[in-house]
Amino acid sequence: MGNLIVTIGREFGSAGKNVGLSLSEHLNVPCYDKELLERAAKESEFCEEIFEHHDEKPTNSFLYSLVMDSHALGTYQTAPGLLDMPLNQKVFLAQFDTIKKIADQESCVMIGRCADYALQDYDNVVSVFIRADEEFKLARLMERYQCNEKTARDLMIKTDKKRASYYDYYTSKKWGAASSYDLCINTSDVGIEGAVDVILNYIDIKKKHKEGLI
Repeated sequence: MGNLIVTIGREFGSAGKNVGLSLSEHLNVPCYDKELLERAAKESEFCEEIFEHHDEKPTNSFLYSLVMDSHALGTYQTAPGLLDMPLNQKVFLAQFDTIKKIADQESCVMIGRCADYALQDYDNVVSVFIRADEEFKLARLMERYQCNEKTARDLMIKTDKKRASYYDYYTSKKWGAASSYDLCINTSDVGIEGAVDVILNYIDIKKKHKEGLI
């Protein structure tokens, strides 16, 4: 299968990042989350602040793009054909290219950032979406942020709305829909390590199937 890439989309509070981190340990490969932004900033010469501002968020205001565009450097700012492109799209393309470069170089786990879409033409990718029941997510968020249920619910709804808007805007798929991924797993039912086991089993079966063993 060459380099193995597992992409993970996730609902806020579903422990998707924890699943990704545990999976990367089992596979002994790197896990890219915020690290994608750091690497994309270095390779594109955009400042990291720009990537952080646009990270998994819907398109931003024209005023912000107009102001920040003056600080954006490198090929995505000056290349022919990209000069008139909105800043958020330049940032997405820079991140898109970084995701593909990483996939070409090494096996890894990538969390969010439309990585499944960026690598949709790669045969060695397993795309996963992690979801959970509301009670499970709220309990985790209240513990993590030391907040009440109302605050946790508001945070959950707003974050997932941003992620869905970002994903749906930049891809031809729908965030969280089963048809957009190879696997959809409910951590409320199987837990973090159970989710990892499901993914590992899927990888093993996919490999055997490609080798004609099953």
